[in-house]
Amino acid sequence: MSAAEAEGGTGGLGLFEAWLSLWVALAMAAGIGLGFLAPGLFAALAALEYASVNLVVAVLIWAMVFPMMVGVDPAALRHVAARPKGIVVTLGVNWLVKPFTMAALGVLFFHHVFAGLIPPEDADSYLAGLILLGAAPCTAMVFVWSNLTKGDPTYTLAQVSLNDAIMVFAFAPIVALLLGLTELSVPWETLLLSVLLYVVIPLAAGLTVRARLVKRGGEAAVAAFKERVKPASVIGLIATVLILFGFQGGVILDRPLVILLIAVPLLLQSYGIFALAYWAAKLWRIPHKVAAPCALIGTSNFFELAVAVAIGLFGVNSGAALATVVGVLVEVPVMLSLVAFANRTRGWFPA
Repeated sequence: MSAAEAEGGTGGLGLFEAWLSLWVALAMAAGIGLGFLAPGLFAALAALEYASVNLVVAVLIWAMVFPMMVGVDPAALRHVAARPKGIVVTLGVNWLVKPFTMAALGVLFFHHVFAGLIPPEDADSYLAGLILLGAAPCTAMVFVWSNLTKGDPTYTLAQVSLNDAIMVFAFAPIVALLLGLTELSVPWETLLLSVLLYVVIPLAAGLTVRARLVKRGGEAAVAAFKERVKPASVIGLIATVLILFGFQGGVILDRPLVILLIAVPLLLQSYGIFALAYWAAKLWRIPHKVAAPCALIGTSNFFELAVAVAIGLFGVNSGAALATVVGVLVEVPVMLSLVAFANRTRGWFPA
């Protein structure tokens, strides 16, 4: 992905940002290697968590989403309701389509296509993990993807906030329905802490900084500040990838075939959901700065919640937990490819 593709222009990190996809690939490889060579280090980093939310990763994600939060204009929030199309596409795809297509793909591949490659009990466990991912749309990383496509930060915030509000009420019933469970304990600490860390705190900090910048130099000062902190956002992305792959380096090397099998329906789901939302936005003539984020929100997953529920329901060594972890590993390269595609097709949409 070129710098022009990632940011719609030049400047910023220059050569480093121009080869972002390469650095991400190198970070993935380095993470796997370091996770194998220094498992104690990554075990110590993995232990720095609360309610299944890793605090090191949380800080890095905070660094990634903060620049976009500075761009949120609170005065413009009241006008979001006057442009409901992006909200309709986001919520429709996330809650009426995505959980059910993920379950259907899981059944297709684990009970039929891959039936001869994995035991039936493992198939059911992997399917459960996919269902948990499908019912948990993204809360944090979508701000990064939106920023890379020059999405409207205020509208993206509104989309994510509505998603989070619906998730509080809809996640447990949908998962229980698809898994055939009578009771499902939602890890409220994980859900609420993630929203606090990834939305509330960076938003409060961003609004505070924005107010001071506007007072000092208007919107030009805001734009200049965002350009200065952009390197921290991209470096945070690279470091996050390295750490996530380091956490799972041993698993990837020990069970490469299983990882590949789980990745197949996840890849089809990701690209299919993006295509559905993006095409709907194109047909509805939604501006690109709203259309790109609304398609990316549904494609990305709230992996902390999915992993926490999988561990709580099935255990840390279960196939369901492994499937949710594969979702984490697949997400970053997939989302970067979709960001690049969204930027190349900006001309398909009204300004």
